[in-house]
Amino acid sequence: MITLKSVNEIKEMDTAGDVISGMHHMLRSLIKPGLDTWEIEEKSRAYIEGHGAIASQIGFEGFKYAVTVSVNDEVAHAFPRKGLILENGDLVKVDTVVEKNHGLADSAWTYRVGTVSPEIERLYEVAHKALYIGIDQAVVGNRIGDIGAAIDHYVTDENHFGNVREYIGHGIGPTMHEDPQVPHFGVAGHGLRLRPGMTITIEPMVNTGTWEVKTDYAGDGWTVSTKDGGWSAQFEHTLVITHDGPKILTSQDPDIDDKYLIKDWDNFKI
Repeated sequence: MITLKSVNEIKEMDTAGDVISGMHHMLRSLIKPGLDTWEIEEKSRAYIEGHGAIASQIGFEGFKYAVTVSVNDEVAHAFPRKGLILENGDLVKVDTVVEKNHGLADSAWTYRVGTVSPEIERLYEVAHKALYIGIDQAVVGNRIGDIGAAIDHYVTDENHFGNVREYIGHGIGPTMHEDPQVPHFGVAGHGLRLRPGMTITIEPMVNTGTWEVKTDYAGDGWTVSTKDGGWSAQFEHTLVITHDGPKILTSQDPDIDDKYLIKDWDNFKI
């Protein structure tokens, strides 16, 4: 079932999104060569709980951590690990879900560790732009397929990277994973029509090589890695679809995201 959110529900989700945004800002200065990835877990959990929120991934289907920490060829869902030390040139993805005041928000971000190679820099930039290409299609009257088709054309046809298909975006609220499913590939003009009040995530995962992945790479039941050993980048926002366009609820940058922000809650209408 797809739940269309009220203004108050969206405001609660935006409050949760503010916590995630602040956590990612903290990680920008924390993540550097020599960092043990376990510190990402410790500092992220402390930040979330210190801001009166709940790290919703803890306990979800047996998951034990506040964040996932996926490095290089790890696409998603990897554990933070004591003794895994980041090196110059690494690429690390951090994903989390936060609940505050009954509102949920979900966001993943990719971090370059020190100085990355030109190929990995291009991967980073393409994955980041792919997120916003998808967001721009999340308008009232469009269909789910419009989001995926735009992302896939940019990633696959224009840039010749692998666009992961097995893991997709989703509705969010009142639980972590709700309908509709939001693939990052598809056929324009096909699929569920987008309506105001829908809250979804868009979260393309982009690989240097094939789009294919393998699950349980580390024998932990969770870690997803690229099938060919290529590296992967991911960016994710939670957003709400409104008559005034998509509004990002997990924004980290008010300048870049200016047109996607809810600036006047007193007069905000879905």
